Amino acid sequence: MWSVVQYRSLGKVVKQEVHDHEKRQEDNGHHSNPLPEAQPTDDRPERTNGEDRNDLGAYESEEKLKIEVEGHDDPINPKNWSLLSRSKNIAILALLIAVQAWAGAAESIANTSASQEFGVSKEAETLSAAMYLFGLGSGCLFVGPLSETVGRNPVYLISTFCYLFFVLGTALAKSFGGQIVCRYFVGLFSSGTLGINGASVRDQFRPVKRAFVFPVIAWANVVPPTLAPIVGGWILESPSLTWRWTDWITLIISGFAFLAAFAFLPETYLPMLLGWKAKKLRKVTGRQYFSEHAKKASFWERLKHTLPMSLSFFLKEPVVTVLGSYLVLLYVLLFTFLSGFEYIFKKTYNLSDGMTGSCFGAIAAGATAFTLCAPGFYSWARHHTEYVSGAHIKPEFRLWPAIFAAPLLPISLFWLGFTTIPTISIWSGLAACFCFGIVLIAMYVASYEYIIDSYGDHAAIALASVTMVRYLIAGGMALAARPMYEGIGVRGTMGVLGGLAVVLMPGPGLLYVYGHKMRKKSRYAKSEVGDTHD
Repeated sequence: MWSVVQYRSLGKVVKQEVHDHEKRQEDNGHHSNPLPEAQPTDDRPERTNGEDRNDLGAYESEEKLKIEVEGHDDPINPKNWSLLSRSKNIAILALLIAVQAWAGAAESIANTSASQEFGVSKEAETLSAAMYLFGLGSGCLFVGPLSETVGRNPVYLISTFCYLFFVLGTALAKSFGGQIVCRYFVGLFSSGTLGINGASVRDQFRPVKRAFVFPVIAWANVVPPTLAPIVGGWILESPSLTWRWTDWITLIISGFAFLAAFAFLPETYLPMLLGWKAKKLRKVTGRQYFSEHAKKASFWERLKHTLPMSLSFFLKEPVVTVLGSYLVLLYVLLFTFLSGFEYIFKKTYNLSDGMTGSCFGAIAAGATAFTLCAPGFYSWARHHTEYVSGAHIKPEFRLWPAIFAAPLLPISLFWLGFTTIPTISIWSGLAACFCFGIVLIAMYVASYEYIIDSYGDHAAIALASVTMVRYLIAGGMALAARPMYEGIGVRGTMGVLGGLAVVLMPGPGLLYVYGHKMRKKSRYAKSEVGDTHD
C-alpha cells in the first residue's frame, strides 16, 4: 500500500518538475531541451551544422534520455530520505524480520508434546525445525535476484503473505507429514525477508550510519529464536493452552507485522525508483526516458548468473569462507541449543518446561547488551572517518567486534560444557550463555558489514552464499542434535563445538591483517578506495 502512495507521490513530483522546467524554458526562450537530469544516449544520428533546426523533432523522436541520480543529494535516493523516515522503515523491517525468525524456533520447546500427539519419536519431531531451515536456505538463492528484478517491497509483502498461510497450516496440521511440509514452506517464504534485509539496509544508509543500524537488524535476526522458546515454555506450563498455541502466537504477531509492512513499508531499491521516475516522465512528456534498470537482465538471466556464483563465493573467496564458517558454527549452536537445553539445563537441574525455555533469556540478554552498544560503534565510526559526511570506511575497521568476540566463543562453550553439573549453580551456565549471546551478535554484525563493504554490488551474492550454507548446515545439525547430546553428552558436545571455535578463532585477526591483499586478488571485491558516496 505504501509503495502505491510512494509511486503516486513520485508522479506528482515529476509533473511539478516538468511544469517548472517548461516554465523556465519559456522564460529563457527555449522549448526543446530535455530535463536536466536526463542524459541523451548515443544511439541517434548526429546533426550536422548545415541541417535545419526544424528537423530537430525527428531526431528527438529517436533520442533516448537516460534517468540517473542527480548528484549526491538527490531526494529520490533512499540514502537522502529524512532520518525519521528511514528509522520508521528500519523499525518495520526489524519487526518483519523478528516474527519470521521467531517462527523458526516457535515449536522447539514443544517437541515432546508434538511428538506424542503425532505418534513419532522426539528425534523425528526435530524435523520441524530442520525443515524450516532447509526451506529458508533453499529460498535464499532466489530472493536476491528476484528483489533486484521486481523490487524489495513486493518480495517482502508477497512472501510474507504466503508465509502466513503456511503458519496457519502448521497450526492446523492433523498429521506429522502435514506439519513437516508446512514447516518447509514457512521457511521457504521466510527467506523473502530474512534473505535480503541486509540489502535494504545498504539501500538506505551510508557506511558510517550502518555501524548504528546493523546491530539493530542483527538483533532482529538472531534474538527472536531465543525468545520463542521462552514463550513456548510457559504456554506448555498453562493448563488451558496446548502446544499448538506456539503456532497461533506466531500467526498473530506475524499478521500484525504484515499489516504494518503492507501499510507503511516503502520501496527502497534505487534502480527501481529511477525506473518509476522514467515511466512517469514518459507519460508526462512523451519523450523516450528510460532507466538503467529497464535494460538489465531478466529474473531468469540473473538467476542463471547467481546460482553458480553463490557456491563459488563460499568456496573460492577466503573472506566469505572464513566469516561464513563462523556464522555456520554460530547458527549450528543456536539451533542445536533448541534441543540441547533439555540436556544442558532441564535434566541437569530438574527444571519445568517454562523454566527451561526461560534459560534462553540469557542468550537474548547477551545479544541485547551488545546491541545497546550500537551508538558507541556509530561514534567510533564517525571518529574513524574524521566526521566527514558520506566518507568511506576501510572494511577491516568492521572486524573489531569479531576480533574481540572470537576468543569468547570457545571460552563460553567450554564454560557451558564443564560447569553445567548439579553441584554447580545454574547461574554459571546462564552466564556462559550470556557470553555466547554477545558473540552471536558481534560476529553477525562484523561479518555482514565487512562483506558489504568489501564486495559492494556483489555483496548480495556473497551474503546469499553465506545465508544459504549456514541455514542448510544448521538444518542438518538440528537433526543430529539429540543423538549427539545423548551419545557423547553435554560435555562432549560442547567440547567438539568448542574445538571448532578454537580452530576458527584466528580468522578475524588474519582477515584484519591480510584482508586488503585478498581483496586485490578477488575478481569481485571493491577497489581499496571504494565509493565515497555509498
